[in-house]
Amino acid sequence: MTDASRDRRTDRADRLIKASPRTIYAALVDAAAVAVWLPPDGMKGQVLAFEPHAGGAFRMALIYEAPDDTTQGKTSDQTDVVSGHFVALEPDRRVVQETAFQSDDPAFAGVMRITWALEPVPASASPAKTSLRGFPRRITTPACARRSPILQASRSRLLERSR
Repeated sequence: MTDASRDRRTDRADRLIKASPRTIYAALVDAAAVAVWLPPDGMKGQVLAFEPHAGGAFRMALIYEAPDDTTQGKTSDQTDVVSGHFVALEPDRRVVQETAFQSDDPAFAGVMRITWALEPVPASASPAKTSLRGFPRRITTPACARRSPILQASRSRLLERSR
């Protein structure tokens, strides 16, 4: 029997976003906003279910815009489907989700806990911190960091324009 925890890791990322915690929180709990800012570069999002309350379900398809030999979806050749539920929502402070990729590959199996923590700082900016616990080791840390929405300046600019 394999200890699945050995094949998991915790990744953390943070970025100072020139928007209030309220603006960032609103983007975390709005299905239309999530479909725009969450997909990594090179992918588009389609929200299939979204119930932003403790225990509420969500399901999203992340679709590769130009699939090629260097990209392979976890659910199909050009799609990653992720589903889960909201664990906790603290308005303007924190969103916690448990999520899993839909995949036949055991390297992508298992539940990830994603925590989005928001803290106000002077000058109308907020550090948005993300913790992804239980992340599959098959998804490399450099690839994750490169594609992480919170680390992508383009995603931060979406929030900064809407404040």
